[in-house]
Amino acid sequence: MTPRTNDEWLSALEEPGPARREALSDLRARLVRGLGYAMADRSDVTEAHIEGFVQNALLKILANLEYFRGDSRFTTWAQKIAVHEAFDELRRKRWENVSLDEMIEQYEGDFTPAVLDDPDPSPEQRVTQQGILETVRRLIDEELTERQRRAMIAVVLAGMPTAEVARRMDTNRNALYKLMHDARQRLKRRMEAEGISLEEALSAFEEERR
Repeated sequence: MTPRTNDEWLSALEEPGPARREALSDLRARLVRGLGYAMADRSDVTEAHIEGFVQNALLKILANLEYFRGDSRFTTWAQKIAVHEAFDELRRKRWENVSLDEMIEQYEGDFTPAVLDDPDPSPEQRVTQQGILETVRRLIDEELTERQRRAMIAVVLAGMPTAEVARRMDTNRNALYKLMHDARQRLKRRMEAEGISLEEALSAFEEERR
């Protein structure tokens, strides 16, 4: 693989021709190697998966060259995109056979967020989490529209990625973010009236997402 400065990477990738083909080949090899290390402990990820992740990442990298600011090495920036693409795809596959309607029905029955599946919480932690859950569930049912309710259950309580929820609800990410923003504002007003912080309540259940 040919050593390149940041400017040399950008120059090679921006102009069609032999230099671009060589740079793409080098970058692909670097990303495959990097993802191989990053996914080494994932028994569900094969070499074929990594090749697919890298192919998607390369398309995204080429489409976003103008946004590279040079704050890090180009290859570090590219590798972060590849890792992000890989984990996004793995999250999507995790949910691809899960019915949104079935998940909502489960919530209405005996649904338990993943945070409450901790096999060894402290008694105080369990009581606090259970109390927050009961309050959030009650206010979601009382305060939100049906569409807001489905989005909040899927994203906040069940942990489904926003992109997947948007697809299931036949909308896009921006519209889903707006829907959830409005829902959070409605919940916030109710919870503040009851002396509860919405941010603290939701952070007990919401995983960090990109």
